[in-house]
Amino acid sequence: MLNTKVRVLLAVTLLAATAHGYAADASLPRVTMETSMGTLVIELDPRRAPVTTANFLRYVDAGYYDGLIFHRVIPGFMIQGGGFDATLARREPGESIINESGNGLINVKGSIAMARTSDPNSASSQFFINTNFNNQLDARPGSHGYAVFGRVVDGMDTVMQIELVATTTMQGMNDVPRKPVVIQSARRVP
Repeated sequence: MLNTKVRVLLAVTLLAATAHGYAADASLPRVTMETSMGTLVIELDPRRAPVTTANFLRYVDAGYYDGLIFHRVIPGFMIQGGGFDATLARREPGESIINESGNGLINVKGSIAMARTSDPNSASSQFFINTNFNNQLDARPGSHGYAVFGRVVDGMDTVMQIELVATTTMQGMNDVPRKPVVIQSARRVP
């Protein structure tokens, strides 16, 4: 039988590991994203977001994100990519997927979620990484929310550097980095 101190220590460790709905798990797929400002490693959660994870990995495996940019950067909110190249030419995405928000994963700092239009089931290739605790983006009664499907497990310093780049309005788009932040490659971690 475990003594009280050991039980408390185990409980605190488990609570810390599962904070915000995330638990460390070496069996979860990971993607390394090389950017012009540094490297990110993103851990995906196919158990809670199976459709979204499979969709993202299809784009990764096809090399779709290579050469695209983070085209929308809002300090204190998020960085968004997965749809445009450095000239702001749109890369045609595949089909839209169902919205898996409300899956227990929430829009906390460092989480990755699908971008979409006002249609809750319009997400395709674009994603964003939260740079703040954005609970207003979570599903709740009367709001479909934005589907979180993973988190940055390494390279959050790169995310925070991207968040601070100077932005402007270009071709009718707001919050575009003045100097393109390029996704040079996105690959599964073997």
